[in-house]
Amino acid sequence: MQMLNDPEITRRNLFLVGAATATAATTATAVPVVTASRTAPLTPAADASMSVTLNVNGTSHRMSLDTRTTLLDALREHLHLTGTKKGCDHGQCGACTVIVDGRRINSCLTLAVMHEGSNVTTVEGLGQPTNLHPLQAAFVKHDGFQCGYCTPGQICSAVGVMNEIKAGIPSHVSADLTVRPLMSVDEIRERMSGNICRCGAYSNIIEAISEVAAAPGGAA
Repeated sequence: MQMLNDPEITRRNLFLVGAATATAATTATAVPVVTASRTAPLTPAADASMSVTLNVNGTSHRMSLDTRTTLLDALREHLHLTGTKKGCDHGQCGACTVIVDGRRINSCLTLAVMHEGSNVTTVEGLGQPTNLHPLQAAFVKHDGFQCGYCTPGQICSAVGVMNEIKAGIPSHVSADLTVRPLMSVDEIRERMSGNICRCGAYSNIIEAISEVAAAPGGAA
């Protein structure tokens, strides 16, 4: 072609001109307008509530709860038993410990609907100001608390420890599984290790539990 013989025109220039022309033609093409369709109106989520009966501190309670409600929130928000504390809400501090059917559990890690008909004991059910549980009295005697936030969980956990020792359930530090009762300072420390006291009253807590365990009728 004669154009290619023109020194001012090269194949590269022709390519760039062609590309620009194609781009302009594409841009000039009418683009259909997409109209957003109307979305369906939001509908309320299906009812996720469920009826559950809990026997708490000797009293039966029938409640309708969201199936996602933890046992901790059922106790605090629905039954107003605020002695059980919400600490980490991840099962790491032990402040929410309660006793369910004789065994201690972290109430923040279990759903209320999982305990239909269960017997739940909170710190309010262990004793009263005029008639303290032996462990409650021992915590007062030995200053087993400072701010007191962890204390309900500590005491409920200690009750669970007593039950475990009486039942002969070993811990990771039990050296001799034939020894009864499985009671020592190391045992208590290991079994209570899931309950954190940020004030650092651990030595007094150990003294309180040891005294009750050694008393007549205690774990020892």
